[in-house]
Amino acid sequence: MEKKQKVIIVMPAYNAEKTLVKTLADIPTGSADEIILVDDASSDHTAELAKKLGLHVIVHKENLGYGGNQKTCYKKALEHGADIVVMLHPDYQYDPRIVPYISGLIKENICDIMLANRIRTRGEAIAGGMPLYKYIFNRFLTFVENIFLGLNLGEYHTGYRAFSKKALETIPYENNSNDFVFDQEILMQAAYFRFRIGEIPVPAKYFKDASSINLLRSTIYGISTLITVVKYVLAKTGIYRSSIFRTKTSR
Repeated sequence: MEKKQKVIIVMPAYNAEKTLVKTLADIPTGSADEIILVDDASSDHTAELAKKLGLHVIVHKENLGYGGNQKTCYKKALEHGADIVVMLHPDYQYDPRIVPYISGLIKENICDIMLANRIRTRGEAIAGGMPLYKYIFNRFLTFVENIFLGLNLGEYHTGYRAFSKKALETIPYENNSNDFVFDQEILMQAAYFRFRIGEIPVPAKYFKDASSINLLRSTIYGISTLITVVKYVLAKTGIYRSSIFRTKTSR
């Protein structure tokens, strides 16, 4: 009899008290074996609420940033025996009903990593509230990344993702930035180590309580993404291998 694969949802949380209950309510019953919430030193009562709701909660004593939060999420999920890890933001921006689908393609060994693509069409993305400057940055960076990584993904910048145990055990994500560019570093690492990346469409909502970064932070993120592309090219060509592209055993 084939061993059941353990699916763990991880939630990198920062001031998500107002949206956590709605997010949890929309996760299909039975689609995950455990939910781990990592609170990145929120100023509200996210952690206390999560504990009352029965989640496994980890609280950072100080704010480590979005990438730093993810590092804790993945480390703890693997320690808890996850075979598949789904990252779902607790801010209700992404549709939680997608969980069984995004994890299913990994369960069936079709993909190693899955992304939920918010940009099925330009009109849908804008109608969902995505600011125009974010849409333009997203399209430009995705175009550049596809060219240099040799992939054909619809969107690299979604925060809704799923990873196989093997991918997380192989990729040296601990060497990545603690900031938002972590998301791009881990995808470029996945491409470098030849993991199979797939995607499915997901509606996304932008509203007051959903997390979002401003124009300045978006610009810094964009520049950091382009720098990571350069690091990827240098590593692939053998000119210079940054620590983010070194195997865990070679560090």
